[in-house]
Amino acid sequence: MITTPLDPKVKHRLTTESNIWLASVRADNTPHLVPIWFVWVEGKAYVCTAADSVKARNLLANPNVSFALENGNAPVVLEGCAQPIESVPPAVIEAFQRKYDWNIETDSTYNQVIEIEPMKIRS
Repeated sequence: MITTPLDPKVKHRLTTESNIWLASVRADNTPHLVPIWFVWVEGKAYVCTAADSVKARNLLANPNVSFALENGNAPVVLEGCAQPIESVPPAVIEAFQRKYDWNIETDSTYNQVIEIEPMKIRS
């Protein structure tokens, strides 16, 4: 967990920007990099994906991830530990609904919520 407070500008961007680039590691140790919607709630990032997706399988085998906001001219890169969660906090459900007008509870395709706890941040 990041122990120093986030810069307010970085926190704002994590709360409002639409996509992150999420990097995970395949079983053959090659990187897998994908853009994905996310929400930032109480110091953690959350993504929804299909439970049988490459990224979900990667994270079960190796929970280490890196993710970055899209704007390379104002980089924000975080490293952390990801895990699938079964009990999704109401604040996360509400954040996806508010940000994307998306009810993740009724989506049968993107049926796995992954929680990412940041350990390092570079901005």
